[in-house]
Amino acid sequence: MDFSNYSDLSPAHNEFRSDTFTTPTLSMVASLTKATLGDSVYNEDDSTIQLEKKVADMTGKEAGLFCVSGTLSNQICLRVNLKQPPYSILCDYRAHVYVNEAGGMATLCQAMAQPIKPKNGIYLTLEDDILPNFIPDDGEIHGAPTKLISLENTLHGMLFPIEEIAKISKFCKNNDVKLHLDGARLWNASIATGISLKEYCSYFDSVSLCLSKSLGAPIGTVLIADKNFVKKANHFKKQSGGGIRQSGLLATMAMTAIDENFGKIQRSHDMAKELGKLCEENGIVLEHPVDTNFVFIDFAKNKMSSDVLTKLSKENGIKLYAGRVAFHYQVSSESFEKCKKVVLECYKDSLQNPYIGKSSSSYYQAK
Repeated sequence: MDFSNYSDLSPAHNEFRSDTFTTPTLSMVASLTKATLGDSVYNEDDSTIQLEKKVADMTGKEAGLFCVSGTLSNQICLRVNLKQPPYSILCDYRAHVYVNEAGGMATLCQAMAQPIKPKNGIYLTLEDDILPNFIPDDGEIHGAPTKLISLENTLHGMLFPIEEIAKISKFCKNNDVKLHLDGARLWNASIATGISLKEYCSYFDSVSLCLSKSLGAPIGTVLIADKNFVKKANHFKKQSGGGIRQSGLLATMAMTAIDENFGKIQRSHDMAKELGKLCEENGIVLEHPVDTNFVFIDFAKNKMSSDVLTKLSKENGIKLYAGRVAFHYQVSSESFEKCKKVVLECYKDSLQNPYIGKSSSSYYQAK
């Protein structure tokens, strides 16, 4: 059998478009020999049950539900948290649940979106963003009451302060509002801050944690909440076509990814911060602070051309989108040096040939 695709150098070694491009390792493939082959739709697969329990235990929640994607997991969570329309979901205007899930909030949840632009430009706060936009369920019949707040950590690689999460959580509990976390990259937040997954998740009614991004599993997200929530979530999962039969194969690979790669995430943060510092030292304007594994370059303010970036990337054998540079643990040192070179050359080109116009490339293609 040819195992060349599972060598130390991942096919994603030169991939900076998204951390979703991480690939399974040889040890993940080898773990398949231990996978059980039960039918998870009937809740009869031991490996899937083990994965769900593992993530639930890591996060301090009662139960977990393995889903094929973060979009499915998020949308199921939103639906379970809501009871009967009319209602609203308040979230950041850049939130994945609002921008990148094919309109699921409206079509699947029948919810009115309340996308809010944080006044601090980084994360929503209770006083400045949520309270001024909160719609109470007070008998006023013209509005759709805010029944769910959805936060994201990390969002665009930026950390959501635990102190603000605690304040928002307290407000939700006192006002009969549910609180969901899109924790696709909560692993990164935990590594960056030293705050445990359990502490983060203790403030939320439901959390979605992706396995296929920074951890490198081939597929999957685990939804975690209390047992009754997960029971209803499984109903919606089946309704949405998300039932997986022999999911033990995927679950076993995911458990290997958690065990082997959780501790490797820090390297992606280190590379991102090094690129961020390089940009700042050379006068390249960034859109956001570099907290974890993303660097957002403001192409408009820098007058940089996405076409030039694409050309330079191809010439140097790496893959980049304009605006966002994503890092993961499988990026090679050689590719990282090429990435820095390409960014600097693209910026130098903008000094000679300033570009003004809409970027032809978008990181949203692989968020």
